[in-house]
Amino acid sequence: MSIITLTSDFGRLDYRVSAMKGKILSLNPEVQTIDITHDIQAYNLIQTSYIVRNAYRYFPKGSIHIISVDSFFHKSRKNILYKSDGSYFLAADNGLLSLIFFDIKPEAVYEITLNNRFDDIVHFTSTDVFVPVAVHLANGGLPEVIGRKIKTTKQLLFPKPVYNEAEKMIIGEVMYIDNFGNIISNISKDFFETVGKGSENFTIKFRNLSLSKIYSSHTEVVSDWERETEYHGQSAAIFNDIQQLELTIYKGSKKNGAKTLFGLNVGENIYIEFF
Repeated sequence: MSIITLTSDFGRLDYRVSAMKGKILSLNPEVQTIDITHDIQAYNLIQTSYIVRNAYRYFPKGSIHIISVDSFFHKSRKNILYKSDGSYFLAADNGLLSLIFFDIKPEAVYEITLNNRFDDIVHFTSTDVFVPVAVHLANGGLPEVIGRKIKTTKQLLFPKPVYNEAEKMIIGEVMYIDNFGNIISNISKDFFETVGKGSENFTIKFRNLSLSKIYSSHTEVVSDWERETEYHGQSAAIFNDIQQLELTIYKGSKKNGAKTLFGLNVGENIYIEFF
């Protein structure tokens, strides 16, 4: 059974998500449709790239991923299809796919020409362009039928951490804030270990606060705090399940998590100073 996933910034109140699912069922009632999320902040490409990048890998190869973020139709903007990492990805040519695959070269990129005839009118990109293409692929159709191969698409630079060797300092930034208020940075465990060369002497600095230890999991944090002090509401840094540096408050939430208590926003700097 073919799988089509849906990701959007449409929210759940409006008709748009239901319209996409209805159109899919109208074209092929056998296709399995799965929501990744529809709660992306409007037009937020960094947030979208983080969520899709870390979700699609769990789906079978050959899955088709519709990403309707900043996707409303413009005559001057292409809609594109990526074949990458064994699956298909549909999005507007707004740079989003270059953020998702900043370290993976796509196998092929197509400009969707399905609605390029003079008599085709696109009212809603997701139902008029993305869904027919996705169902075509789900039916075993070739991408060459609905598009033409291209080499140039809009590129955006994924924010990467840098290492200032003179000051022995990593300079990263907040990349994402999750549903628990946890702050996820763009500093990976591999990058930290490569430039830190195994040093255990470091300080993580953000705003006017600092931490001096990175845990490998929330479980390790709890075990440590149980020996030392009451752990509920305590702050910590961990390498999370995707091995990115995360600032967290144990049992935190949107109301009292790291985002609220630390006051950090997406794009703000996080520093790791080695000494």
